[in-house]
Amino acid sequence: MKYRPTLLKGVFLIDPRRYGDQRGYFMETFRLAEFRQAVGLPGIEFVQDNESVSRRGVFRGLHFQRGDAAQAKLVRVSRGEVLDIAVDLRPGSDTFGRHVAEVLSAETGRMLFIPRGFAHGFLVLSEEAQFQYKVDNLYAPEAEATLRFDDPALGLRLPADPGSLVLSEKDMRGLPLAEIAATL
Repeated sequence: MKYRPTLLKGVFLIDPRRYGDQRGYFMETFRLAEFRQAVGLPGIEFVQDNESVSRRGVFRGLHFQRGDAAQAKLVRVSRGEVLDIAVDLRPGSDTFGRHVAEVLSAETGRMLFIPRGFAHGFLVLSEEAQFQYKVDNLYAPEAEATLRFDDPALGLRLPADPGSLVLSEKDMRGLPLAEIAATL
């Protein structure tokens, strides 16, 4: 696998090697020792795998968990295509409030690693997308928060009209960056 750092320290794009022939392809999607060395987190251990299926125009996020419940995520798309987004919420970070946005698709197999201290979300670009992610901490509903995706302070440009997005009630009630920053 090829690990490429992004502009946000600790966030990596990961391109797996695919071996294809007339039958299709094979690719390795995760190898713990290699992963730990590449991202510089020798003690990271994923404890849960999750999956969601969503249709075009669904925006999930920008979610994060506070304090000891924070989660690192390794995300990928096994069917379809999404615009995946990570926002730096690490207090004292030089890139606090900045984001990376990368297209992940089943076609490329590209993955994104997002360490603890980031809000995360994605917009479905294909008719349907199957999204998979590993997390290094169990879900703690009492620690969950949502960053408002359309907060002008983020400067997030989505390839869709924000008014046409399909959002959950929770995501519609997301908080602006300034309000979240005051509680970190």
